[in-house]
Amino acid sequence: MSRMNVGTITRRVHAGAAMLFLLVCATGPVQADDRAIFVTSPGQPLNVGDAMLAATAYHDSGAYDRDVALVARQAGRWIAERAPSARRPALVLDVDDTSLSNWEVIVRDDFGRPVGGPCDLALDAPCGWAAWDQLGRDPAILPTLQVFQQARALGITVFFITGRPENQREATERNLAAVGYAGYEKLYAVPAGARFSSVTDFKAPIRAEIEQAGFTIIANMGDQPSDLLGGHAERMFLLPNPFYRVP
Repeated sequence: MSRMNVGTITRRVHAGAAMLFLLVCATGPVQADDRAIFVTSPGQPLNVGDAMLAATAYHDSGAYDRDVALVARQAGRWIAERAPSARRPALVLDVDDTSLSNWEVIVRDDFGRPVGGPCDLALDAPCGWAAWDQLGRDPAILPTLQVFQQARALGITVFFITGRPENQREATERNLAAVGYAGYEKLYAVPAGARFSSVTDFKAPIRAEIEQAGFTIIANMGDQPSDLLGGHAERMFLLPNPFYRVP
């Protein structure tokens, strides 16, 4: 999606919402004059194009950054309160759009998530997410980085659990180190050839494994519900992400 002025996006979203209201409220036949209105089914979901415009406005207006910071502050307050009394306290972090931002490729791919395919930054063209991840160029999500740094200062052990495959480990670890995530205990990635119907089926057992090693996971942060479901954490912190859904 090409970048647009936030005001332009907002006006388009409002116009789309007004048109949707007319569509939903229409009950009579279409008139054959200038006062004609559309008749359509009120049961249809939100138009995907309108949702993309709304998500872009949410990101570019600064509202997304404020909401991320809000959740991160809550996480920071909790770990500062809980860490002193917890036995071997640990923090679990997701990677994509929790610790590292994929916004550049989200926009480049027009909110799609193609996994395969090349990624040539010299071209104004979509990127395969696997190839994008191998570039290791995602910036840090700064509120999460601050929680990470606070955790390390408090003596909390930090683990990353990512849905990225094992063959992206080197690029992911390089990217994390480059933007300031230094001193974590371990990065868990999906083993080669493994398949899971949900991210939860991979991540929850890993958290259980961390607990079995004697750690108390006082906080788990992610941007998808599937990052957090399945238990094995005292508190869960869900960062906003209206840009895509991972089951």
